[in-house]
Amino acid sequence: MKLNSSLFYVLFISLSLLLACNADNKKEKKVLTPEELPENNLTFRDVNGIRFYEVKRRFKNGLSFNDVGFQQEPNWIIEHKAPDTMLAYSPEIQAMEAFYLHHDHGKIYNFAREFFRVKVISKDSLILQRIQVDGKMIAGDDDLRSDVYCTYYTKDYIEKKLKTTVDELRKPTPADTTFIKKLSERTHKDPSNPAFAFAARKPVEFIPTTPYITVEKQSSQDLVNQHTAAYDYIYPEYRIVILRAYKDFAYRMHVIVDANKKIYVKSVDGVLEESQEARKKMLQGVADVYLSHLLKINPGTTLGIPHSSEITINIVGRKVVK
Repeated sequence: MKLNSSLFYVLFISLSLLLACNADNKKEKKVLTPEELPENNLTFRDVNGIRFYEVKRRFKNGLSFNDVGFQQEPNWIIEHKAPDTMLAYSPEIQAMEAFYLHHDHGKIYNFAREFFRVKVISKDSLILQRIQVDGKMIAGDDDLRSDVYCTYYTKDYIEKKLKTTVDELRKPTPADTTFIKKLSERTHKDPSNPAFAFAARKPVEFIPTTPYITVEKQSSQDLVNQHTAAYDYIYPEYRIVILRAYKDFAYRMHVIVDANKKIYVKSVDGVLEESQEARKKMLQGVADVYLSHLLKINPGTTLGIPHSSEITINIVGRKVVK
């Protein structure tokens, strides 16, 4: 009986030690997120004077593009200058420009007229989430305007550790290409469907083939309304003037241009609802007779892949050439 008690005691101690070791191993195997790593919990003061180059700007799904064709383009260069200044590269003046660095609260900062949430600060890299702030309210991560994650590396890290260049890291990924191919194939199956059309990174191009038609691509940029350069490819707009038309007219119409250069009139502005279909039919005739024959049409493309995209045309017909 005494022997059995001793044996039971030894087995109990052994089992306890085994369980303790397993628990320790599980703790050791826990994978920490970048934000949890001690070396990534620095402050901007710790990286003062270090220049960082933006190499990735992605949505949380890891892609540079979304369903409407908007592309996140990494192009910032930033450098912290203590105590409250952030330098950022300005393409307009082609130099680093100083901005006041405002620490709002927690990990929320503002500089260069944008709000950011700090995800990672290390000696080699930064990860900042661009967030949308309306008044004093921060839009949630599920808001598309806050779904922007920017990664920055130092020049030394890029060249010495990664053995590559800034330009190479900024290129779209194979996953981006696969995603765009999938969206494009959907438009090929139903080319006139506006629900499937998406903004082309290289918008539709109209090239006159005779002197009886002119084309002007109009800019959508508007700093007052925060319409950046991206608007020029997301909402492309053109002014087309047809000389010696069958009559004088002027309309603003929204059309789909597919991968095969075919134009489909989607809607016409400034027309009563009961007249919409008749006006669309008339302008479809104008597109088929005039635009298709007097213009060389290059469809919109993204990553070199042609697809259906929606554009706006301000079309003017002049019967008599003045």
